[in-house]
Amino acid sequence: MKRLLSCVAIVLATLILLQSSPKAQAFPKPSINRISWELDFQHAMPSRITVRVPGADAPKAYWYMTFTVTNNTNDEQEFLPVFDLVDDKGNVPRSAQNIPKEVFEAIKMREGKKLLEPLAKVSGRLLVGADQARDSVAIWPEPLERMGTFKIYVSGLSGEAVWLKGDKETPMSQADWTKTKPEDAGNIRRKTLESEIQVPGDEFYQGRDPVLNKGEKWVMR
Repeated sequence: MKRLLSCVAIVLATLILLQSSPKAQAFPKPSINRISWELDFQHAMPSRITVRVPGADAPKAYWYMTFTVTNNTNDEQEFLPVFDLVDDKGNVPRSAQNIPKEVFEAIKMREGKKLLEPLAKVSGRLLVGADQARDSVAIWPEPLERMGTFKIYVSGLSGEAVWLKGDKETPMSQADWTKTKPEDAGNIRRKTLESEIQVPGDEFYQGRDPVLNKGEKWVMR
């Protein structure tokens, strides 16, 4: 009994120290209410496609996610999205990097979306209003034969961001960049949409396994 009580005391003491330590502060979280501009973003479930590009010996697999982005704010906004797919092995392929144009054309044909545009073409100034909405697609090379559970992070949808220096969080609008060292300038967290996706099954029935959405939330990343 004495040994059990000693163990409990040690655990409680550790928890108290962690909670009181500045380094144990919670990771920044998005504000409950909007504090900056935010674009309306609607997306389909991620899908798998195989495409044989000219000069390749065999078809190659890709994952993609079509989306529509609308600027319903009061001003024009710069839409500069970043789409990261993070698999359970730690691979982080970034969308639109070294994706052959034939892959986009194959997706456009499969989806039957005449207004679908490449990601590079919709990036930039986004005008206000539903009639200015843009349809595009994020594309990644398949990182694993068995995808399992992976996450998709979409940044560039909101102007909310914080600058981290040590244990202090500073809203971007209040940061004094004239006193910032170059090595500290990149320590920024932006409001980012996180989607958790699960593909049950194994590598033997690729493309036929169901794709499940396990949840979606805003995070600072």
